[in-house]
Amino acid sequence: MDLPAAPAMGQWKELPSLVERNAFRLLDLLETAGVRATCFFLGWVAERHPNLVREAAARGHEVASHGYAHDLVYEISPEGFFRDVQRAKRTLEDITGKPVQGYRAPGFSVTTSTPWFFEKLVRAGYKYSSSVFPTHRQHGGFPGFHAGPCVIETSQGPIIEVPISTAKFLRMDICFFGGGYLRLFPYALIEKMMKRVLADGRPVVFYIHPREIDPQHPRLPMPFARRIKTYIGLRGTEAKLRRLLGSGSTFLPFARVLELN
Repeated sequence: MDLPAAPAMGQWKELPSLVERNAFRLLDLLETAGVRATCFFLGWVAERHPNLVREAAARGHEVASHGYAHDLVYEISPEGFFRDVQRAKRTLEDITGKPVQGYRAPGFSVTTSTPWFFEKLVRAGYKYSSSVFPTHRQHGGFPGFHAGPCVIETSQGPIIEVPISTAKFLRMDICFFGGGYLRLFPYALIEKMMKRVLADGRPVVFYIHPREIDPQHPRLPMPFARRIKTYIGLRGTEAKLRRLLGSGSTFLPFARVLELN
């Protein structure tokens, strides 16, 4: 993690956990809308809340990996990364009894400094990733990467990368579809940019964290600019998500879009 105030993993079990409560709220929102999604679980969280993982799978959602310990890719060694993603995959597969095919890097922390990233994922048995943020970002960011899904060839075999969706706005590539971007931008603009991406022949990748529908979740001390990015728009996120899910658009898990099932 790139935030000094963030507790070390050894301290996580001592902290109050709201993950299960908020994740079940998200699952209920999706259920009401009749939408199936991809749930990227941390292996550490899955070990402590296996019932949440099983429930997501039982409701028809795809269970995928977010790694085990939420270490940023560019901060760990290639072998350390391989062990982390392998452990997470095995943990989730042991819980669900189903193969885990997808991975998302913590913080979208794939960069030009991690050329071994895709090779290690293939070696660990993953079929696809949605980890690249194809523009500038506070941490991570891979400007110049493909704007849409692509096949990456590695020495271990091929893997599909589905980068985070961006759209041109004021001559810049900007994400409108997840995290602080989804919380910050008005719904009308998000909808307009969604149509622009679809017209370009690309799928739109939306993402949301369980904490983002809980305006009362605990805050961490952090610099002012980072605090704004992390906590802006929390009170309106659930309503925006409900509107999006009820818009009539088709939402599918990654494995369905990529025809991996």
